[in-house]
Amino acid sequence: MTGMLIDKYNRRLNYLRVSVTDRCNLSCVYCVSPIHAIKKLPPEEVLRYEEILRIVRIGTSMGINKIRVTGGEPLVRKGLPEFLNELAGIKTLSDISLTTNGILLERYLEDILKAGVRRINISLDTLNRRKYESISGRDGFSRVWRAIEAAHEAGMNPIKLNVVAMKNINDDELADIAALSFKLPFHIRFIEYMPISSHSSAPELFLPYSEIMNRIKTLGEPVPVAAEIHDGPAVRYKFKGAAGEIGFIRPVSHHFCDRCNRLRLTAGGYLRSCLLSNDQIDLKTLIRNGENDDKLKSAVLESVQMKPHRHTLGVIPDYRAPAEMSCIGG
Repeated sequence: MTGMLIDKYNRRLNYLRVSVTDRCNLSCVYCVSPIHAIKKLPPEEVLRYEEILRIVRIGTSMGINKIRVTGGEPLVRKGLPEFLNELAGIKTLSDISLTTNGILLERYLEDILKAGVRRINISLDTLNRRKYESISGRDGFSRVWRAIEAAHEAGMNPIKLNVVAMKNINDDELADIAALSFKLPFHIRFIEYMPISSHSSAPELFLPYSEIMNRIKTLGEPVPVAAEIHDGPAVRYKFKGAAGEIGFIRPVSHHFCDRCNRLRLTAGGYLRSCLLSNDQIDLKTLIRNGENDDKLKSAVLESVQMKPHRHTLGVIPDYRAPAEMSCIGG
């Protein structure tokens, strides 16, 4: 069954993003509505770790070789390091990485390293403590920065810092954040703000790639970096003499749908072939109804063939995906 995950547009899907929880210990402005409370899944509706592992093993038998563990915030879920250790035991996986906001990272860093995870993405939208609290709803900048330093000292590589660029919020310090790459070997990723739903969307925050780049070019002319095997959608650059690099993820102004290789497993057990489409396949019900692996493989193939040619952000005016980022998995 290896290598079967090819969609109707001839894209080979080998990357599964696994959301282990829809809960988070932050309430970032680009993810959570300040007005509308997002209903959380009851615990019994969240996939159990053994159910996730079964889906991952089925996926790897069909060509999945890259896993990213996400949330919500994955480290708020009890037993996450042990789950990572189980994932690492699946020998057909060539890459396991973790996305976190960093609040709990220092506490669990040793266990994460013991599980064999070396690739990590940490959300960091500002270098200003007060602004961090304003964006995330929590005074946590110092805690996150300590965790970043600890991960660096422990030899994690690459450490990617995810920065959602937002007009009139952090656009005045994008160059300062990019400047970290001169002295530190971090991969700093600037991400265009995406209007995900009508509840949490604030289109006035959108800052296109061209404007992000203009702010960063005050540091010098960045030089393109060649893509590597485990790269995601970022377009990569490096300043001359810099220890690290910068990159840009441009889902609105320069969509990368033609080379998207991702599936997404939500915390509630739905398999989605596109972040910005609400088409999904219910794997949890199949598992809990006692269906065999062949039935699950057929469901995975159905999801693959549902993958759209491209998303419609920037094409359909005021389009919003009808689900929240915290529910889908970042």
